[in-house]
Amino acid sequence: MSSLITEEKSVQYPFIEYAEQMGWKHVPTSEALAFREGLQGKFFYHILERNLIKLNQFLSPENAQEIIRQIENIPDDIEGNKQVLDRVRGNGTFYDTQEQRNRYVKLIDFEEPENNDFFVTEEWTQAGVAKKNRSDIMFLINGFPLAIVENKNPKKQKSMDEAIVQFKRYQEETPEMLCCPQVFNITDVVEYFYGATWNYSRKNIFNWKKELGHKREKSISLEEAVNSFFDKNHFLRFIKTCILFFYKEDKNGLQKTILQQHQARAVEKINRRCTEKNKNRGLIWHTQGSGKTFTMITAARMILEKYTNATVMMIIDRNELEGQLATWIDSLIGKGQQSDQQTIPIRQIENKKKLQEVLLSDDRGLIISMIHKFDGIEKDSCTREDFYVLIDEAHRSVNKDLGNHLMAALPNATMFGFTGTPVDKTSSGKGTFKIFGKYDSEGYLDKYPISESIGDGTTLKLSYTSVANQLRLPDDLLETEFLQKAESEGVSDIDDLNKVLRQSVKLKNFLKADDRIEKVAEYIADHFKKNVKPLRYKAFIVAVDREACALYKEALDKFLSPEMSQTVYSRNYNDTEILVKHTIRKDNEEAIRTSFRKADCDPHILIVTDKLLTGYDAPILYCMYLDKPMRDHVLLQAIARVNRPYEDSRGISKSCGLIVDFVGIFKSMQKALSFDPDEVNAVIEDLDRLFDRFKELIDKNLRRLPFIISEKSDKLIEKLLYEYFVNTKKREEFIRYAKELEAAYEVLSPSARLEPYQSHYRNIIEIHQLLKRAYSGKSGENETEFLDKLSHKTERLVKDMPQVYNFKTDRTFEINVETLKQIKENKETSNIKVMDLIKSILKVTREEQNKNPILISIAERANDILEDFKNQQKRSEECLKELCRLSEEIINIKQEQETSELEDEVFPIYWSLKKYIPERPQNLAIEISNSCKKFKHFNDNPEELRQLKTEIYRILMSKMNQDSMPKLVDEILTLMEKIYEN
Repeated sequence: MSSLITEEKSVQYPFIEYAEQMGWKHVPTSEALAFREGLQGKFFYHILERNLIKLNQFLSPENAQEIIRQIENIPDDIEGNKQVLDRVRGNGTFYDTQEQRNRYVKLIDFEEPENNDFFVTEEWTQAGVAKKNRSDIMFLINGFPLAIVENKNPKKQKSMDEAIVQFKRYQEETPEMLCCPQVFNITDVVEYFYGATWNYSRKNIFNWKKELGHKREKSISLEEAVNSFFDKNHFLRFIKTCILFFYKEDKNGLQKTILQQHQARAVEKINRRCTEKNKNRGLIWHTQGSGKTFTMITAARMILEKYTNATVMMIIDRNELEGQLATWIDSLIGKGQQSDQQTIPIRQIENKKKLQEVLLSDDRGLIISMIHKFDGIEKDSCTREDFYVLIDEAHRSVNKDLGNHLMAALPNATMFGFTGTPVDKTSSGKGTFKIFGKYDSEGYLDKYPISESIGDGTTLKLSYTSVANQLRLPDDLLETEFLQKAESEGVSDIDDLNKVLRQSVKLKNFLKADDRIEKVAEYIADHFKKNVKPLRYKAFIVAVDREACALYKEALDKFLSPEMSQTVYSRNYNDTEILVKHTIRKDNEEAIRTSFRKADCDPHILIVTDKLLTGYDAPILYCMYLDKPMRDHVLLQAIARVNRPYEDSRGISKSCGLIVDFVGIFKSMQKALSFDPDEVNAVIEDLDRLFDRFKELIDKNLRRLPFIISEKSDKLIEKLLYEYFVNTKKREEFIRYAKELEAAYEVLSPSARLEPYQSHYRNIIEIHQLLKRAYSGKSGENETEFLDKLSHKTERLVKDMPQVYNFKTDRTFEINVETLKQIKENKETSNIKVMDLIKSILKVTREEQNKNPILISIAERANDILEDFKNQQKRSEECLKELCRLSEEIINIKQEQETSELEDEVFPIYWSLKKYIPERPQNLAIEISNSCKKFKHFNDNPEELRQLKTEIYRILMSKMNQDSMPKLVDEILTLMEKIYEN
């Protein structure tokens, strides 16, 4: 009996049906193969040619064919994928010999969707130079593939991870299949993910959600997901707007990413606001680390493409951002690149004089400037209305006189403020945001809050811990010298903060006292070696001023090798000897920033006070040793440096960012962060609370599974794995529980507080790992590979005590009459028999499927039984009976193949035939095999495939029931495809 829940029935067929409802024409696999002119074809050739001529009336059929050849010859790599996108967006040209000029060529009409042809097809098999692979669904516009979809069985665990592995394999083995598609989807009905092809990093794959105003719901049905993602208008906007190629600062080569929904939503709202006559302001409040820079750049590009004679100015307020932003803009927009037949000039403003010249000369295109260059700029320097300003970190950029200069210089410009920190509760904060939010009832045009960002995995939660009193700034000094000072309230700029601190003489004297610096440096070195380095992460020390940075460097070198740490601060002309000694040259600073981002490179600790606390992203940064009083926007921006998601080379993900508080600022969190408490609480968690949660989790498990702490005999472990945890719900709950416990342990360890719970925790992790082995379907996994999947500190804990790893979860045996009899007769439980038999079947089919591809279908049926067993859709006794029947089938196949005189490539055909045609199937199998040899290119040639199918139907016509014939023919062709692959 076939399963009711399969990948095809539950996911693929409904997916295509929903796409058809959205206006995508379904093209069956065989017809699609004909359109592609074989398995090596990348396009629906005649359809693409037809649409090229329709959208570009100056093209002849010969011209269109030449353009298709040009695109087909683009390299099958990420550089080629970018070239393809440029062509798709209308930036490719063709030389018109009659007019003797290059003319832009449209592949897609983005303005009039109905001028395009939309297709969806399944089982897209691509033959490449190296190998052949098959994807589940392909979406094409005008015959050009743009989206690739992997469907997964809803019953499978970790379906997304499996799909990512597949995409990586496609890219490695058959890059030809991924040259054109720009986006991918992954779904198992339960979850729906999307991302950019040529980038399969977990942090760049996102949940597709249901939009609800400024927010999104996490849960979405398959129908809702397909209908919203593949809505024609949305999909065209997505392709035109949301795919980004860029070069990184550390020169890792071309990178590709995709805008998340909140970024795309903000870009659309900005463009919409630009069309509103009486509204020329908008606030984009997207939390730190959520991609504001790419949102700004994309918005700028879209404005300039829509209003080709406009000016867009991007205003930033930090030197480190200026260089980074310029690099990204050059990648994403590109100096001198063509965009919709218009060259976009880009100017980076070096000084105030240059800014004044540019504004008065009425320049068009893109301008990059820093906010301080508006100091003293003439009023009404440019009064045009088609002038658009995008202002980064708006909470401080337009603060005080600089904002007034900006507004006066550009009185009629449309301005958008971007901020990553919540709107504060002070009067100055409200006043600042009224500038941008006055046209919107909630005060902002678009919002992406911290809580949603953490839920999406765009950013991580922060944990903090305070050091012992003898090292920490006294509470009274913090209160009187900092928190009570009116000028520090609502502070949004690091320079304003430093002015407050310069007046706090007693506070600074305490923080920089020689004996304290020495003790704090020793503490940091010890903490780093025990808590940060084992995780293979890096750290910041944030000192109160530049002199404190230098002092910490000298003290830290006594406890760590000098290469481990590096100061990063600016030099002043009257610096003291110690400041000069530890100042780095500007050209060295760039190399240090780059090295810090790399796991195996020094430095591992950067000592800073102002620099790198805004605009510098290093996902590997995990811990911040905070020894500088901060508050409000400055504090939130600084600690957000450690909230970036990061995944190391082994696939271990950073679970949170850690703040070690030496000033006690988090004891006075409500004073230090004058924001909505809900926003603050969504970001920061005390390690004491995390420890309480760890204890609670341990205690909960001991109450629920007391036998876990018993002596681990084989029988007890078998009972645990195959009796208790055969229940899918219990198994999944335990796995989630163990992963939460592991994440907490990684942050908390080492700590004396953990000692009473150490053995319990190790037992839980061991059982968790055994579960993964027992139910993953994998066999032959050795202990090193097994341990390598654990997080770093947990790995060290269990590595020295491997007693539980001696338990074999992957017992297999040769499938023959004798062993099958023994299994039926032994006294083990049905659950254990089921697992042993499934693994034995999968082992033999994996080893022998090349010789006999019939075994592939048996392996598929065994996997279906495994999923039914794990999900308790069938009782273990029923599963055991079905597995015994499969085992008997394997035994019969092997016995008959050994005695048969049929060739290896004929026998699978014979085995399929004899189920339908009992009389002389051998002769028919030989005849069909000879036909396959005659049309030996049927895998790649649609015409040969058609002729072969005709031949097989002719051979079978008088021998069997015609109703069963299509199923048998498909079965034979599938077998022959596998044989000819090998």
